[in-house]
Parts: sequence; C-alpha cells; structure tokens
Amino acid sequence: MSGMKRTTEKNLMVFSGRAHPALAAQVAEELGSGLVPTQAYDFANGEIYVRFEESVRGSDAFVIQSHTSPINEWIMEQLIMVDALKRASAKRITVVLPFYGYARQDKKHRGREPISARLMADLFKTAGANRLICVDLHTSQIQGFFDGPVDHLMALPILSDYVGQKYGDQQLAVVSPDAGRIKVAEQWSARLGGAPLAFIHKTRDIERPNETVANRVVGEVKGRVCILVDDMIDTAGTITKAADALYAEGAAGVVIAATHAILSGPAVDRLKNCQASEVIVTNTLPIAEDRRFDKLTELSIAPLISRAIREVFEDGSVTSLFEGRA
Repeated sequence: MSGMKRTTEKNLMVFSGRAHPALAAQVAEELGSGLVPTQAYDFANGEIYVRFEESVRGSDAFVIQSHTSPINEWIMEQLIMVDALKRASAKRITVVLPFYGYARQDKKHRGREPISARLMADLFKTAGANRLICVDLHTSQIQGFFDGPVDHLMALPILSDYVGQKYGDQQLAVVSPDAGRIKVAEQWSARLGGAPLAFIHKTRDIERPNETVANRVVGEVKGRVCILVDDMIDTAGTITKAADALYAEGAAGVVIAATHAILSGPAVDRLKNCQASEVIVTNTLPIAEDRRFDKLTELSIAPLISRAIREVFEDGSVTSLFEGRA
C-alpha cells in the first residue's frame, strides 16, 4: 500500500480581538477552552499589528469580534486576524460576528449607493474565512452575501425566556416597531403563549438617517403590557417614539427588548426619559459604564454563541438550537 494514513485530532481554538474581550472570555469559559494569547497593538500611524503566541497549524479557529465603535478599526483588526490564521495554516477559520457591521446597508435605496453589507462578506471571504456565525442580522438575506456557510443565531430564546418569566402573568401584546419585523414578532408571540400582535406604521426620510415618524399603531394594545421588540437600538429615536405611540393608544405598560445595544449619541437620554419601564438587551456589544442606566437589563449572549461554536466544531446542527428555525 502506497502513501501514508494518519488520524488527527481536531483542535478548537478561540481568538478574540480587542473590541469586546469580556464577551469572548465568557464564550471561551463556556467552552472550557480559554482564549489563545494574542499580541495586538497599533502603530503610530494607526496601522494594526496582530500575532498569535501559540501555533495554530491545523486548528479549527473561531475569531470573535463585535463591530462596535470605532467600527472600521475593529473590522480591520478582525480581517488581519483572519489573514494571520490563514498564513499560519489554520485548517478552518470561522468568523464570529455578534454584531455584523454595515448590516443596515444591505440594499440600494437610491442610485449610486453601495451595498456595504455585501462588501463586508466579500472582505472576510478574501481574507480567508471559511464560515460566519452571526447574531440577529438586520435582514436575513445577508446570509446569502457570503460565499460559504453562515450560521444565523437568534437571541429570541434568551430575551423571550426572561420576558416570559418576569411578565408572563400579565396581559401581553408583542409589538414590532415597523411592518418589516412582523415575522420576528410572530416568533415572540409563539413563545409568549400566543400574545396578540401589533406594529407601528412609520415613515422614514431616506435623506435623514436615524430619523423616523411613528404614524399610528396597528393592532389592539389597550390595557396590555406591550413588548416592543427590535434587532438593535442605535440612537433610540424609533423605539422611544414607538413607546410613546403605544401609551397614546392606551397601553398599560411598555417593555423594550432588543439584541444589539449600540446606544449612539442621544440614545441613553432618550431611553432614560421615555415611558418604557424596562429596556432589555444582550451583550453582543460592549456597554460602557457611563452608558448604563437604572432600567437597562443586560443578558449574556455567550451561552448561545458557545453552543453554536461547539455544534460547528463537532459537525453537529446549529439549527437544532432553534427548533429547526435557524
């Protein structure tokens, strides 16, 4: 018999950029693996240097980085990390994106605009990524932008379980801040015992980013505690206007639940001063101490990401984590 046969053990290695090391450490702890020691710093002109301090040859590498502010810097760092792994002969490179930067630029609204979400996918593919793991993409079609497997995780089970335990004994309504997220609201309804659905009819001026007008509530919310669900809170203009519209329609209370707490600019002041009683988010993005406030509740996404990483590493089923809906 010619040739040589050798059975090799699979080797899972978890890497973290500098954007959100606390989340990566939680994920590694859940996996029982530890983070690979990494040297990373900026040169005087802003260029980024990365070097891994252990051999990664033949490894199943998972590179975790949340695209928080300054977003372009952290995207570039993650791309450099992927390139370093490819050149160091990692066997498979999975990019873990708790928050996928540029996801809102997923289509052209007008002529001569980019589709930046597609460009992001191309950049990671070119750098050497074999697979992506994302949490609550702004739109599901972004999965098709990457030429390879994409595991789209949902924070819904984590958020809805918390809401169900705390508010399940009250009359609830699930409210989408716009008609486009009704399907997500339907899944919330199913997990909250068939709570009725409503949505906010709103208009957006494409000339003015981050600004919307909440026109009217469609659905029955009077006398109910409304669970207002969205994928992200950026400047909080949309979500706080929606909360005001619900109270104007006679809602008994409003609870805001969102996956990604971007919390840009006036967001914290708006959320503090709005009529919602609680704002529930996950830690897909880091929240600075000075951006936290009394009615903010932060839930950890690390158990979900670690379970997905384990399923990918063991060639299992990520879809099984979401009852076949992922």
